[in-house]
Amino acid sequence: MKTKRNWLMVLLLIAALAACKSDYLDKNPLSGPSDDSFFTNQDELILAVNGIYRYANYTPLDNMPLNLLTDNASDIGWDRNNSALQSIGKGNHDSTNGFALSIWTEAYKVIAKCNFILDNIDKVKDKTAPAIFNRSRAEARFVRAYTYHYLVDNFGDVPLITKVLTLEEMKVPKNPKNEVVDFILKELSEAAPDLEITYTGANVGRATRGAALAIKARTALYNQRWSVAAEAAKAVMDLGVYSLHNNFGTLFSYAGQNSNEIIWAFQYLKASRTKTHSTPNNLVSRNGLGFTNKVPSQSLVDVYLCTDGLNIDESPLFNPSTPYQNRDPRLTFTIAVPGSIYYNYQFETHRDSVKCWNYNTTPATRVDNQDALNAFATFTGYCWKKYVDLEDRLDRTNSELNIIQIRYAEILLIYAEAKNELQQLDQSAYDAINKVRTRPSVNMPPITLGKTEAEFRSLVRKERLYELAMEGFRLSDLRRWRIAEKAMNGNFYGRVQRGLVAAAPQIDENGLTDYTLVPNRADMRVVEVRTFNKDRDYLWPIPNIETVTNPLLKPNPNY
Repeated sequence: MKTKRNWLMVLLLIAALAACKSDYLDKNPLSGPSDDSFFTNQDELILAVNGIYRYANYTPLDNMPLNLLTDNASDIGWDRNNSALQSIGKGNHDSTNGFALSIWTEAYKVIAKCNFILDNIDKVKDKTAPAIFNRSRAEARFVRAYTYHYLVDNFGDVPLITKVLTLEEMKVPKNPKNEVVDFILKELSEAAPDLEITYTGANVGRATRGAALAIKARTALYNQRWSVAAEAAKAVMDLGVYSLHNNFGTLFSYAGQNSNEIIWAFQYLKASRTKTHSTPNNLVSRNGLGFTNKVPSQSLVDVYLCTDGLNIDESPLFNPSTPYQNRDPRLTFTIAVPGSIYYNYQFETHRDSVKCWNYNTTPATRVDNQDALNAFATFTGYCWKKYVDLEDRLDRTNSELNIIQIRYAEILLIYAEAKNELQQLDQSAYDAINKVRTRPSVNMPPITLGKTEAEFRSLVRKERLYELAMEGFRLSDLRRWRIAEKAMNGNFYGRVQRGLVAAAPQIDENGLTDYTLVPNRADMRVVEVRTFNKDRDYLWPIPNIETVTNPLLKPNPNY
């Protein structure tokens, strides 16, 4: 009986399947559009392009965007979290490093989404306004080029993928870096004319013509294409829509996020749950209830000039007993230093300063000083100030402060550096660097004419450090100038925990500090001992999982 019953069930199942329509399993995805049906109209195209901006803004660590993280794996910053980023800074990373894997993986996800748009965009050409169609295609090309710019900067040779791949096509080799750079520059050149010069309303945050030209200038600079860099930077300047923000201290706050200095920024919006980030929570002091797990170095504090334009090891204005006075204002706009007010608290990291003032109350009250007492207070004695705004005090993990990716000051410094390397050190190069140095609120002495190529190179390299610290440029600069093995080997210092550095360190032409002759060097806190292998660490490792699953993808040297 059991056998007969089983056969009956089989016969019924066969009959049921035969009765089914032949297209029963041939269904479009029920949860969204399929590759075959997407795009069908202009609105869907715009929606897809909007999505690539969100994916391009990935947060590989601590819910912070990439550009705010990498300075903390350089000579000017440190990540306390015992993370994969810290391993890169320390030099003990390998091909399984999670931070490098995250950048690689997320970048190729973004590239795949851009490729999908570009492969399918012609489906709606006759259903889309020409200006929107051209802009959308240019935006996808821009985001793809921008993503490749980060890949080649960190990994060197990488696979250049410009279409959606089938499963059979997935195993691809690396393309030479120069070939990828050529592609980036070409894409940005061709995309720029179809991008608007400015946007208003809901379109703010889209790539502009200036953004495309700016990333072209940056990519060219990073790859010693000096003529291209100078020409692209000049093209941004000639657009006539950008200017330096008068108050450097508010540029990285809510008050400055609509500044004409900002060429392109990642957009955040808490109310509609678009996207938020946790930058303030990672940077703010312990008194301000932050984690202080990304901190600046003593060497960065010491490299800022005195107000007479001289290094602290040369200037008569420098007094080791009051080391933060008479200094380039960008020092205290960028870094919270002991003796200042930070997040409405008296900021003091001397270990004997067990009480401090809380200015969040009226009148101010004395409270336990967690920046001296807490075991996880800043290990260097300093905190970052860029992108720290009191408006986020009650919700530090959900900031909606836009994060700048490109700003006009960088373009001026690109132009100055490229002109010098072209041996075209003319008035326009001096004007560019001096606009940055002399902006209101900074007011540093202008560079005078008559500098040699080497002297001007030193000036512009240091100026990039003063101006762009904690914005994601330092590691790239160390590598492209081939000075990382000098900057990233040895002790990473914090302040003297119960005192001050007794004398100025020696500062070289690249803004690197040497504490050998400082009398109380032994009292400085050694936060970390770093190594940098010049035969390996100028590139990040191609992730091991990628080289294992794709035999055509060869590891980077010595990983």
